[in-house]
Amino acid sequence: MKRCLQCAACFTSCHWRCPSCGWQAKILDGHPAFAPELAQGGAGFYAEAFEELAGLEQGSFWFRSRNQLILWALRTYFPQAQSFFEVGCGTGFVLSGIGAANPGIRLVGSEVFTEGLRFAARRLPAAELMQMDARDIPFVDEFDVIGIFDVLEHIEEDERVLGQIFQALRPGGGLLITVPQHMFLWSAVDEAACHVRRYAAADLRAKVEGAGFQVLRSTSFVSLLLPALLLSRLKGHVCKKAESTCELTLPKTWDTFLSRIMACELILIRQGVNFPYGGSRFLVAKKLQ
Repeated sequence: MKRCLQCAACFTSCHWRCPSCGWQAKILDGHPAFAPELAQGGAGFYAEAFEELAGLEQGSFWFRSRNQLILWALRTYFPQAQSFFEVGCGTGFVLSGIGAANPGIRLVGSEVFTEGLRFAARRLPAAELMQMDARDIPFVDEFDVIGIFDVLEHIEEDERVLGQIFQALRPGGGLLITVPQHMFLWSAVDEAACHVRRYAAADLRAKVEGAGFQVLRSTSFVSLLLPALLLSRLKGHVCKKAESTCELTLPKTWDTFLSRIMACELILIRQGVNFPYGGSRFLVAKKLQ
């Protein structure tokens, strides 16, 4: 169901107009907008970075490997899912992969910046896209699975976001999360990317469970490459705001080599290995009935 952000009434209309109070979502660049005051910037990211991301993602071992992990988890833990909502969909790279692997699934994506939706719309002409603040999600009991990938670390009120996601999931629905991990890896790269934290595994689990979820799986990834990542951070890798992805911009030979290492890591995760340390944390959870 849809949820009115003005009076909190729930309704099932195909239009974003509340039958109780008359509130209606604005339209920005052809998409429903629920936080238009944030649409152009100033919410934990740089809007101009989307063009860089759109050109980088397919050619980056990290983005491809993360997509493979997400697709495996969706297929393994929620094989009957008929709808998938990505909070903070960026350029639509993850959603496009999910759509290609799951024909017929309902795809919905939100992004606080309309600049990101511009790229997502090109990749996903059939998806439902909207401008939205993750702290105020206009749905109740709507989706089978919700994903939020490398977004929570940008938001101070991460527990509020998790509560909103819980509300938007159907009973028994699934949650997939990726976040950067370990504060000892904090560097100029995190500052350039507008992170407010890197997570500890226990902290993320506690916040997810505090929102009402049951955690099904929690593991680090980018674990086999952790020594190289740590060395990069210790060397004081310097990034400017437009270079928050500088560690991911690599020669093709290196990208291929690192992609193969990540493929080995995914095999181990599929076999049940939960890595305690790694550059990122991946968590799968379920909304209790």
